[in-house]
Amino acid sequence: MSRENDLALLHEFTTSDSLIKHMLAVEAAVRAYARKFGEDEEKWGTVGLLHDFDYERWPDPPDHPLKGAAILAERGYPDEVIYAIKSHADYLPDCPRVSLLDKTLYACDELAGFITACALVRPDRLQGLTPKSVRKKMKQASFAAAVNRDDIVNGAEDLGVELNEHIVFVIAAMQEIAGELGLEPEAP
Repeated sequence: MSRENDLALLHEFTTSDSLIKHMLAVEAAVRAYARKFGEDEEKWGTVGLLHDFDYERWPDPPDHPLKGAAILAERGYPDEVIYAIKSHADYLPDCPRVSLLDKTLYACDELAGFITACALVRPDRLQGLTPKSVRKKMKQASFAAAVNRDDIVNGAEDLGVELNEHIVFVIAAMQEIAGELGLEPEAP
């Protein structure tokens, strides 16, 4: 399990630039939480990076994430990684989120996507983005309508972090790779 191999697998199955950036954003957030919690950053990074690698080919439940889980198993990924990825899907009743890793992936997934949407409509992108701004956008049902707001709120609650703190934490993690995410401030 190396990041190089993870990236090769991701690119083998995913061509969508926005989906790749989403997985990179989730990876950054999950890695940051691994550091905070004193966990295995490489393993947690793999989970964040590969959680949606099968989505472009198999977007419909339960194919996503079960097709990906089978591929990961064939390629020798650890059971804990595969389980965490499967657990981010609410529609798999036999995969409840039990570990801190499972809960972290779930808490970061929708929020990273929503923060990206918020940043893309701001000239300064991630720079200066606040929880107040993010939460205001969460109240606009038409904004980033595909993002499940309940997943964002419930994810933070399951992880045991206050929502505003979680938003600040994920923004900070994403800022570390803003260039890769296409979220650097616009030039004046």
